[in-house]
Amino acid sequence: MPINTILVPQGAEYKAVCRGLSGVTGSIPTVVAIPVGMKPLLKYLQQSPGNGQFLAPKSRVLIMGICGSLSDRHTVGDIVLYQDCVYQGKQQECDRTFTAQLHSLISQKASLVKALTSDRVIWSAAEKRHLGETLAADVVDMEGFTALEFFKASGVSVAILRVVSDDCQHNIPDLTSAINSDGSLNPLPLAMGMLRQPLAATRLIRGSLTALKVLEQVTNLLINLRHI
Repeated sequence: MPINTILVPQGAEYKAVCRGLSGVTGSIPTVVAIPVGMKPLLKYLQQSPGNGQFLAPKSRVLIMGICGSLSDRHTVGDIVLYQDCVYQGKQQECDRTFTAQLHSLISQKASLVKALTSDRVIWSAAEKRHLGETLAADVVDMEGFTALEFFKASGVSVAILRVVSDDCQHNIPDLTSAINSDGSLNPLPLAMGMLRQPLAATRLIRGSLTALKVLEQVTNLLINLRHI
């Protein structure tokens, strides 16, 4: 089951996936750091000089990273495999065969979910639960729908595997202003957002560290199992 490319948001998530691959022997997929957010990702995918490598016919792209939970069923550290992604009433499906093959490898560890992609940080617990209930979505991210829509037009098979970093019972800091227009994180607004809500920030940091460790482990497991 070849995975040609892994796309993962730049920063801590990218580093976690690279750490997971560092102990793997044999061939490993190309890992590409992508910007955070829908518009920056689309611009990157359209303009990246290296996108020929993951737009090759019949290539398989696995998107990895962390996500937020919209449901009591999924808590910090849970591994989720997307079935589909919704955004403003539209829906994009992940490649069913690719997803089923990944699920067969780690079915004891991963849940199949419906995801919401958002163009801003969903930080309020009340809004998370409301979105989960009204859209029947399990988790939220900021890139999935855009990637699925882009690659579908190119005939590339895409699967999405993420780890939950924050639950739907607690607020996290509103860090929307910390995301630059190019999809990078701006350290000063990030720090200010954390300082304004210290309890929520502590919870987010703790949850993110847990999720990143699981992301590292599942990357290693998945690529090793692929070689068996």
